[in-house]
Amino acid sequence: MSFPYSTLMIQGTTSDAGKSTVVAALCRLLKRRGVRVVPFKPQNMALNSAVTADGGEIGRAQALQAIAAGLPPHTDMNPILLKPSSDIGAQVIIHGKVRAEMNARDYHQYKTVAMQAVLESHERLLQQYDCVVVEGAGSPAEINLRDRDIANMGFAEKVDCPVILVADIDRGGVFAHIVGTLSCLSESERRRIIGFVINRFRGDIKLLEPGLEWLEQQTGKPVLAVLPYLHGLFLDAEDAVQPVQASRGAFRVAVPSLPRMSNHTDFDALRAHPDVDLHFVRAGQPIPQADLIILPGSKNTRGDLAWLRAQGWEAHIQRHLRYGGKVIGVCGGFQMLGREVTDPLGMEGKAGASTALGLLDMATEMRPEKRLMQVQGVCAFGDTQAPVIGYEIHMGVSTGGALATPAFFIDGRPEGALSADGQILGTYLHGLFDTPQAISALLQWAGLNSDNTVDTSALREASLDRIADATQPLLDALLAIQ
Repeated sequence: MSFPYSTLMIQGTTSDAGKSTVVAALCRLLKRRGVRVVPFKPQNMALNSAVTADGGEIGRAQALQAIAAGLPPHTDMNPILLKPSSDIGAQVIIHGKVRAEMNARDYHQYKTVAMQAVLESHERLLQQYDCVVVEGAGSPAEINLRDRDIANMGFAEKVDCPVILVADIDRGGVFAHIVGTLSCLSESERRRIIGFVINRFRGDIKLLEPGLEWLEQQTGKPVLAVLPYLHGLFLDAEDAVQPVQASRGAFRVAVPSLPRMSNHTDFDALRAHPDVDLHFVRAGQPIPQADLIILPGSKNTRGDLAWLRAQGWEAHIQRHLRYGGKVIGVCGGFQMLGREVTDPLGMEGKAGASTALGLLDMATEMRPEKRLMQVQGVCAFGDTQAPVIGYEIHMGVSTGGALATPAFFIDGRPEGALSADGQILGTYLHGLFDTPQAISALLQWAGLNSDNTVDTSALREASLDRIADATQPLLDALLAIQ
């Protein structure tokens, strides 16, 4: 099948309107039909990232879209990644590598340079694929950001591509979102929109039809598809922590939700496990009684450590250990378990040193070089040497006696740490729960003996097929336009 668009952009009336999902669905649909399709997001701001085959770093959503297209993730799929380290500053990653730490005002001036990187990546993808499906960021109606825009209409105008506008009906005000967005655009930008997608609809479509007719009359543009609300999807979130489903399992896992928590997708397999009751603990809440506490990754380890203490959670963790509970620290959470975290060059904020939780004999120093690597190995605990596959993405280097007893062997080298009493496990490995064997071994170490397991790859593939099937009407409408 030939597809009439070499570049097609999906923008949203709001953040979380469903842009990422629609791009993934179109990638899967076009792949099924033999179209060489590739996902692309010019600029992403997210703390959930993935390590690519070419040794770089991109947004987690683009890695998911790559899977939908049957491709290994590549840095050209997301040439600009912003990882917030404070309310006004972020780490700027270009073509997979850290370029600088910038505040919002400096980055706004830097966008002319960033646009060149975006256009270079887009051109390379055009040379290799039949179709580039592009995801916008936030909303094109953010008029304060239109100057030097590289994420939405600024990019679309530069490469002269058509745009589909997605709106989420589940949050309410869908018609106002669409009409209001159009009113904020220039005439040339409005002409660029070829139609609308209304996402996450549930109910009787007949009751919606008068609104659809009104919208088409008001705007002169078609509603290309109304997509259903799909429950129970297993898809990597771009950034925000998704609501956790109702408690099911008896094995309780608590994850302190840190302000700069990164790669919370590490815990998606635990969400899906039938014997696990996973809770993200919010600000102002005590850490509940649990079998396992997991300290997650962090984009600002020292800042999040101070915040954790301000919540009173350090005392909760100490009490949890006194009563025999288990603790896992992942990446930044692993660094917090040691004696000290130092940042002499201010890589993650203000330069300085922080006393850590003192649970492992280890100290960490932040350094300019970020370690980015896809890895595989085996668990160093238990009797089975369960295989583990994941990725490392961190700037800290840890040293100390705790590392003499590793948690894993990665490509033959020791990685992470296990405490002498067997209660604490620390690792730099993201994705540690993602193989069925590894999640079983880790949960057994933590005290859960179960025959149930989770295959995250199979769950992800099934969900991608579900959203593709549901999005078929959109592809049909696009083909009918020509």
